[in-house]
Amino acid sequence: MANDHHSKTLPRRQLMKAAVGLGLTAVGGLAAPLVARAGTVPSRIDVHAHLIPDFYRQAMADHGVEGDGGIPIPAWSPTAAVNFMDKFGIQAQVVSLSEPGFAFLPDRTAREQMARRVNDYIRDALIQVPSASSLCRRFGGFASLPLGDPDDPAEVAAACAEAERAIHTLGLDGIGLYSSYKGIYLGDPRLDPLMRTLNRLGAYVFIHPVAPPVRPELSMPNFVLDFPFETTRAVTNLLYKGIFLRYPFIRWQLAHAGGTIPFLSYRSALLALNLNPRNSSYSRLFYDTALSSAPPAMAALRQVTEVSHILLGTDYPYAGIVYALKWPGDPNPELNDSFNPSERMQVDRSNALAQLPRLAKRLDTR
Repeated sequence: MANDHHSKTLPRRQLMKAAVGLGLTAVGGLAAPLVARAGTVPSRIDVHAHLIPDFYRQAMADHGVEGDGGIPIPAWSPTAAVNFMDKFGIQAQVVSLSEPGFAFLPDRTAREQMARRVNDYIRDALIQVPSASSLCRRFGGFASLPLGDPDDPAEVAAACAEAERAIHTLGLDGIGLYSSYKGIYLGDPRLDPLMRTLNRLGAYVFIHPVAPPVRPELSMPNFVLDFPFETTRAVTNLLYKGIFLRYPFIRWQLAHAGGTIPFLSYRSALLALNLNPRNSSYSRLFYDTALSSAPPAMAALRQVTEVSHILLGTDYPYAGIVYALKWPGDPNPELNDSFNPSERMQVDRSNALAQLPRLAKRLDTR
């Protein structure tokens, strides 16, 4: 299908020049992923990747948590993550915790201690490493907050305090939130103190889904259907409760291209009596491509927002089996069906650096 975004419409010379910048080669006039050449400098920024420190894995095991999203918890280490990045031309990953977060821990004190430990680990073991280390300038991080029970004002206050510490003291790149906590979705008034704090911080906030409070009896992992729908529920609730308008300085990144938000943008925007998704708050949000890079998803997303609001995500290591089947070079060559080479460079790199200035500074980007 011909359109202005398709790479086939670009001059061959322009395509080849852009492809070289992405670490690709041109085959038959199209950018194609091949084995990365020796000496190629990784350039991509992966804004949806996860960490699983050994102490956090042990805590999950101690409390009987056996899987995440309906699948076994994968192996992870900083070295393995760097190897993955090198294979696919990724310069840096901005890591965060996937589900279950800290909801499995027994009380507020335990959640506060684990959140501090995870956030300190991101700074000390992944970001502030010696320049001689292979990990140097390969990671950024979204902080986790010690929130499990929004019914407890003291716990919401602790989440606010940790957000402040993560941004001002640890210097992390943003904050990670989940679609819901104990069945209470983002947008609920009980979380307003946290919204005020994030707005004052001008925080970049990554929303990741968790398993729904009640799910249908379907024999499939949560990540297949429940995760996209949970993101949709949370974001629609944020819109309906006026959070995007009341707290305009929070920049929101939605996992997995916003779940089903692009497809349902018109229908869900009716809640706000706004019939044009391009003029709704959805257009101001940021969306990652994790497990959503196929042309149908990107076509819907491009009707909702601009290319400048779409960022590369891999969902490593949870999507490891997907990438194990791919050639080295380009993690998501299917994005070439939706973006021309100049747009790919925005999605792969420059959009992330524009929103995460601390990461950009650490990477010595001018």
